[in-house]
Amino acid sequence: MAVDIVVCGSADVPERGRLVVDLDRRTIGIFRVRNKLYAYENTCPHQGGPVCQGAILPRVVERLGDDRESRGLDFHQDDVHIVCPWHGFEFNIETGCHPANPHARLSAVTVHEDEGVVRVAL
Repeated sequence: MAVDIVVCGSADVPERGRLVVDLDRRTIGIFRVRNKLYAYENTCPHQGGPVCQGAILPRVVERLGDDRESRGLDFHQDDVHIVCPWHGFEFNIETGCHPANPHARLSAVTVHEDEGVVRVAL
């Protein structure tokens, strides 16, 4: 049976920010994107790296011309990713999925917020 654990106050997870905490022998990363919370275990499915401690950035998209030649890189501001610091694997924060392989995904943790408090279910 899952138990709700108070993790922090709502203000401790700012927009496009994160909080990484150790709870019950697990490390959990909590993120806020578009004022919604997402939580994942801090283990990259690639090789077990501390994925939740990586860079948070918009997805990088290559611009191609009509001739299919590269015209440089752009950031896709509406697609926010977490990048594992070990090998650079990226995951969409809102879905937990790798952008090129939907079978590579982060392990989600149930998170909710009410009355200014953030809780996870473990």
